[in-house]
This record gives sequence, structure tokens and C-alpha cells, in this order.
Amino acid sequence: RLLSRRLGCPLRPASDCRLAQSGLACIASGSSTQPQVSPSMSSTISKKRKFVADGVFYAELNELLTRELAEHGYSGVEVRVTPLRTEIIIRATRTQNVLGEKGRRIRELTSVVQKRFKFPEGTVELYAEKVNNRGLCAIAQAESLRYKLLGGLAVRRACYGVLRFIMESGAKGCEVIVSGKLRAQRAKAMKFKDGYMISSGFPVNEYIDGAVRHVMLRQGVLGIKVKIMKTWDPTGRDGPKTPLPDVVVVHTPKEDAEEFRPEVDGKSAGKPGLEQQYGEKPQQPVEPATF
Repeated sequence: RLLSRRLGCPLRPASDCRLAQSGLACIASGSSTQPQVSPSMSSTISKKRKFVADGVFYAELNELLTRELAEHGYSGVEVRVTPLRTEIIIRATRTQNVLGEKGRRIRELTSVVQKRFKFPEGTVELYAEKVNNRGLCAIAQAESLRYKLLGGLAVRRACYGVLRFIMESGAKGCEVIVSGKLRAQRAKAMKFKDGYMISSGFPVNEYIDGAVRHVMLRQGVLGIKVKIMKTWDPTGRDGPKTPLPDVVVVHTPKEDAEEFRPEVDGKSAGKPGLEQQYGEKPQQPVEPATF
């Protein structure tokens, strides 16, 4: 801007400057064709902005589905982008309620997502997938505990019920923390644990499933935190395929087979006797004297 004031020429936008540069290049090369402007020049974004935009889209979509489908056992969402369309897979414990009567609910959600995020017509599809084991899903158990507390159940009884259900579903360990104004005006936290739980290292990303929820009660807001440690499953159905790095498996030793030894002076050596092992003859047992 300062340079344009000194030279006395008006400031031109960057797009005009690029067009002028490309036009000068055409003139210098002797070409009579006009410079071509890519139609996608304004729509291309950097990789950083793309990942940020994807994260914001996922966060807003997850918040929308959490508020709409919380009472139907909503347990997470997965977004798959294909060249033809975008597939959004909703995981829930009660998929029939998510679909609605004759698929009405899922069509309403599809229309809302399409209009909110400005998808072209027919390029976004919503599917409902049933959770295999809801006892190993932290989101489902946090929502279950939330509705128990809203129903007026005692905190200790509700937490122990959720804890027992998680451990009976095949979890290796679990932890439930409820904090806030539980009984008196003074806020405190109650922690309930069972089984084995890890808190550090890379296996936390694979083995630990966590969820946080808030309960709006009359006396204030309670915070719920649920952590579930899954077991090792070679099939990958109920847990990660990779075992924990510090697990040591001790195999039972095989039965000792008789060692084969070559013949020495025409006699088979066989197993080494006591003379060969210790270099002396074994002592004969002494018979007790009889009187």
C-alpha cells in the first residue's frame, strides 16, 4: 500500500497481479492465448485448514447426535468419505429407535445434516450400526449412569450397579468417578474401581475406552467419568489384537525325550548313569540288621 502511494498507482488485488504476471509471461513467450484461471483456485485449502475443518465437522456432528440420540443408546459416530458420497455410521445400542418408524427418524437426521453442512443432494448417507457388547462401551455406560442419577437413584448404588455390569461383560478393569455436590453443599468426588487398569504408555490408546458426561440436577451439576479397560482378543471383536507389551507367557515344558547317544566300543551309551555324571559308584543301601 505504501509503495502504491509513492508511485501514484492504485492498489490492485492479488488475483489481478497473478493475471497480469501470467499475461506478461504469455506476451514474452509470443503466445496469443489468454491466461487461464483454474476454477478451483478459490476452493483449494491448505492441509492444515482441511484437518481443522474435518475436526470441527466431526465435533459438531457428534454433539448433534449426542443430544438427539442420547436416550437411544448413542455410542459414537464414524465418518467415511468416498469419491461418490459421504457415509456417516451411527453406533447405538438400540438401532431400531435410531431408525424410527419406517426409517423416518434416520431420514430426518440425514436432511438436517445435509442442510447444516451444505452437502449436495444425495451425497450424504446415514446408517445405524448396533454395538456388539454395550458393557464394553464407555459412552453407553456413562449415559446409563446419567439416566439412573436423573431418575433419583442413590449415587453409590448406581455406580456399583454399572461397575458390576461392566465386569460381567468381560472387561479387565473399570473405573467410575462421580464429582460434584453429591449429598451436602460441599462438593466432593467418589471413585469406584474394580479389576486391573493401566494409565500410561501407548497401550492406553488401544485398551482404554473413556467417556465424560454431565448430569444437570436440582442442586447443581454432577460430572461422570467412566474408564473401561478391555481384554486382549486375537480376533479383535471385544478388544485389541495386540497383547500388552509387559505380559510374559510361561509355557509348560515338554516331556524329556530319551537322549540318543552313539555307540561306544560296541555298546550303546544310552542315558548317562550316575558313574558318568558324578564319577563314582552309587552306594548300596544298607539292610537293617535283624536280631
